[in-house]
Amino acid sequence: MKYRKLGRTGFQVSDIAYGLWGMSGWSGSDDLQSLSSLQRSIDSGCNFFDTAWAYGEGKSDGLLGQTMASNPKKRLYAASKIPPKNDKWPALPTYKYQDVFPANHVLHYADAIRKKLGTDSIDLLQFHVWDDSWTDEPEFRSTVEKLKDGGWIKYFGLSLNRWEPENGIKALHTGLVDAVQVIYNIFDQAPEDKLFPVCQELNVGVIARVPLDEGSLGGKMTLETRFPKDDWRALYFGPENLAKTVERVERLKKIQPEGMTLPEMSLRFVLSHPAVSTTIIGMRKPEHVRANIGTSDAGPLDARLLDQLKHHRWNRTPQPWSD
Repeated sequence: MKYRKLGRTGFQVSDIAYGLWGMSGWSGSDDLQSLSSLQRSIDSGCNFFDTAWAYGEGKSDGLLGQTMASNPKKRLYAASKIPPKNDKWPALPTYKYQDVFPANHVLHYADAIRKKLGTDSIDLLQFHVWDDSWTDEPEFRSTVEKLKDGGWIKYFGLSLNRWEPENGIKALHTGLVDAVQVIYNIFDQAPEDKLFPVCQELNVGVIARVPLDEGSLGGKMTLETRFPKDDWRALYFGPENLAKTVERVERLKKIQPEGMTLPEMSLRFVLSHPAVSTTIIGMRKPEHVRANIGTSDAGPLDARLLDQLKHHRWNRTPQPWSD
C-alpha cells in the first residue's frame, strides 16, 4: 500500500480508501462480511475510511467505530459527513443555508457521529452537500470554527455535488476547508479543469469518490442488469443511463491493456493525477479488498494510456436520476 498526504491536514493516508456506503445503502450487504472486509483492508494497509450519517442513519459510522475499537494500536483515519437538514440531495442555490446546515443541526450530528465512532474528535467531518452561494454566510464560518476550536473535529471538508466540481471553489478560498471530496473517474474528468489546480494551490486534500462510476467501470454490467427497487443503483442505472453507460464501457474495454482488469485501469487512472490524495471504493467482500488494494502498488498508468483515456471523458450535468 502506498500513502499520500491529505493536503494541509498532514495525514498520511492510504491512496486506496475504504468507502462504507455499500454496507448500509445497497442491497446484498451483510454486517459480518462487512466487518471482516474492513479488518482485511486494515491488515492490508488501508488506513482511511469514508462514511456518513446518511449511510443507514449512523449504521456505517457504527461499523467503522467497531472496527477502530478492535484496532487500538493502529492509526486509522475516519471521515464522516453531516446530512442536510432538509434531507435533499443535491444542494440547490434556491435552498437557504439555515435550512440545510444550521449550527444546532450540525453540532447535533457531529456529536452523534463522535459517539458512533467512539472518538472524542472526528479526523475529518464534511458537509454531505454544498452550494457555493452559502460561502459568505456568517454561520458557516462560525460553525466550522466552533467545531475545530472545541475539539469536536480535527479538520473540515466538503463533499461536492455530483457533476458540479466547480461548485465549491469559492468555499475553498475561505481557508475553512481542508479537504474536498469530488466525483472523479475515467468518465468524469471535469475536476481536472479548475478544481484540482485550486486544491493544489491552496494545499487542500482531494478525496476522489466514485472511481468506478457506481459500479459500471467494474465491467460486468449489461443491458439486462437490474437492481432491487430499494437499491439506489436501480435509479442511477435506469432507462436514461444504463444503455449509454454500457456502450461507453464496451468502448473502454477495447483499449484495456492485456493482463489489466477494467477496475484496475479505472483506479490507476484516478491515482495518476497528482492532485488526488486518495480514492474511495466500496469493498464489501474480502475478494474486493484483495483486488482493489493491490492496485495501489501498481502505480500510475503510462502516459500513452492516459492520453487514450482522456478521449473517454463524458461531460454530464445533474439529472433527477443521478443524485
